[in-house]
Amino acid sequence: MTKKVILATGYYDIPIRMDVPGEDLPKVSHYFQEAHPYYDCDVAVIGGRNSAAVAALDLFRHGARVTLIHRQAQLSDRIKYWLRPDIENRIKAGEIQGLFETRVIEIRPECIRVAPVHTDGDSGAAKEIKNDFVFALTGYQPDVEFMRRAGVQVEPRRLRPCCNPETLESNVPGLYLAGVIVSGLDTNEIFIENGRFHAKQIIPHLAASL
Repeated sequence: MTKKVILATGYYDIPIRMDVPGEDLPKVSHYFQEAHPYYDCDVAVIGGRNSAAVAALDLFRHGARVTLIHRQAQLSDRIKYWLRPDIENRIKAGEIQGLFETRVIEIRPECIRVAPVHTDGDSGAAKEIKNDFVFALTGYQPDVEFMRRAGVQVEPRRLRPCCNPETLESNVPGLYLAGVIVSGLDTNEIFIENGRFHAKQIIPHLAASL
């Protein structure tokens, strides 16, 4: 019988969906891997953080016609400092089309429909954009139900699991949490550079209790 368990599931398995018509079309993906297949294509990238900026720049540099769509008035202030001037300059130069304070209201096989965030989308403000592929890089979320089934208490608003900040043991004795799942929806707090230190918090406490 297992005495101790460490959950380090990450959070990329469950994308945050837009819940718009057409989101399940084959041309839509919540993951970006490489740009080469999209040469000479009209590609929409939805989002305003690091993943969206990286994808938009890579697609542009491999010959795609890129439209970056973001619900906010500007890109996230959490974009990495070496990416920000690059993506902002490409948008300023018109090499990447930037649509801010804009939301996608429908995805169709040959186009997408967008509208300003402050409209209902049916007021005549919506417009169509020619489109071949969509990367909906709108973020990801932890597998909250899995943690709850294991007995871990989860804060309802930001989905932070209950755990000791010093040892990372959850409210379930012997069940530890490691990696980005500790942060709930605030995934910008934990990344490769600092998440790797979780082992140093967990292992001494785990070993001492055996």
